[in-house]
Amino acid sequence: MSGFKAVIFDLDGTLLDTLEDLANSMNRVLSRNKLPTHPVESYKYFVGDGASTLVRRVLPFEVESPEGVFERLLREFLEDYSNNWDVATKPYPGIDKLIKGLERKGLKMAILSNKPHKFTKLCVKRFLNDFTFNEVFGERPGVPRKPDPQGAIELAERLEVTPSQCIYLGDTSIDMKTAVAAGMYPVGVLWGFRDKEELLKSGAKRLISHPEELFELLQ
Repeated sequence: MSGFKAVIFDLDGTLLDTLEDLANSMNRVLSRNKLPTHPVESYKYFVGDGASTLVRRVLPFEVESPEGVFERLLREFLEDYSNNWDVATKPYPGIDKLIKGLERKGLKMAILSNKPHKFTKLCVKRFLNDFTFNEVFGERPGVPRKPDPQGAIELAERLEVTPSQCIYLGDTSIDMKTAVAAGMYPVGVLWGFRDKEELLKSGAKRLISHPEELFELLQ
């Protein structure tokens, strides 16, 4: 047996392909404010660190300085996304078989995302409602965002497992750094937003190209 008793998942780019909805909401806000928009593919490198960082990354440097501009654009983005978060979003192929297989094996499962907690819960309820997750955490007040390991360690405690008994599955350097800092086993997915070089450089011990490859670690 592998000794793993739990799997903690990132959400965007790992379980769900959310890129188009995030990009379209942000681009609509930029367009309404007569600011340059960005190709959807560029958002693979804008997202991952929470909504406020996303807004900062897409803005031209010169518009960040005027007082209140950043805060207003962040509010506009969150409002637009709250009305359009489920237009194109969908689970990646094979995610259903992965989660069902983990359930059959009796592993505990949780989600840890830098997406605002409200939207994290909404996405899980809408797209992953057929599955049972022990805990679902998005970005919460008072808890530092990933790659700080606090949220991951809290999840391990709630799941009643040690960090070394947890696989952490994610698609970015943020996720791999979180896993390493928390003492978990970092697995990078290659169907998400970033490439294998970033994942390996950030501490991934295993890379998988399809969700069901994770079962090889559970033999």
